[in-house]
Amino acid sequence: MAPVTSSYPRIVWPSRPEAAARAVRRSVMLATLRSEDRGSLGQQIFDETAIAIVEGRLQPGQTLNSVELAERFATSRTPVREALVELERQGAVIVAPHQRPRVAQPTLTQLRDIYELRASLFTLVSELIVDNCEPSRLAELWTWQAALEDDAARGNVDDYFWHHAGFRLVESRLTENEELQRLISALALRAMQVTHQSFSLPNRLEQSVADHRRLLLAYEERDRDTAVAVNRLMIMTGYRALEESRMVEDGLA
Repeated sequence: MAPVTSSYPRIVWPSRPEAAARAVRRSVMLATLRSEDRGSLGQQIFDETAIAIVEGRLQPGQTLNSVELAERFATSRTPVREALVELERQGAVIVAPHQRPRVAQPTLTQLRDIYELRASLFTLVSELIVDNCEPSRLAELWTWQAALEDDAARGNVDDYFWHHAGFRLVESRLTENEELQRLISALALRAMQVTHQSFSLPNRLEQSVADHRRLLLAYEERDRDTAVAVNRLMIMTGYRALEESRMVEDGLA
């Protein structure tokens, strides 16, 4: 079965897993959120702000100064407003009347709902890959897995997170189900913010990279039940890690 040509950006895989990942991160972000890379200032501001939120350089509750953003990107306020509108639409920023925009703080209940939805969606991803994906096409996932193993060995959370996001992106593409990919994309930015947090917890990288390998082996062996179980476990383990660590509290605004 020939790969389906997609209208959203193609990831450029770095020559080395530890390569300076600014371009790679932007490519992964654009593709995951199914954004069109038109090179506009509004898109650039969105990209940089979204990556800063995901990596924790902009913390939940932190305010965003639109004047400073306009000065930083040497632009008017219009592209800044465009970026903030899209960030609000993606659930990453709250723009309240007569207040500065601020980074959204999801509650534990909201995160549980998001993780449960993602677990169900990736259950379907696993089923479709096992049922329909040509074995030769799993090679791309093994490339990302090699990067994940290198990142975990070095304890590099940032690189691991972005390679994990790339792994998930390729995995969903292998289903060749456009509507499924759109549903996954709709939850992506809010999930990415806390996924990065969860990978900073003790032993999370080692556990995650082992689970990724188990999932790939299940795909290779056409073991539908194991693939589904491992994929669901991987996602809900991330939620439970956040819950047990109390990094996110319920009831926060």
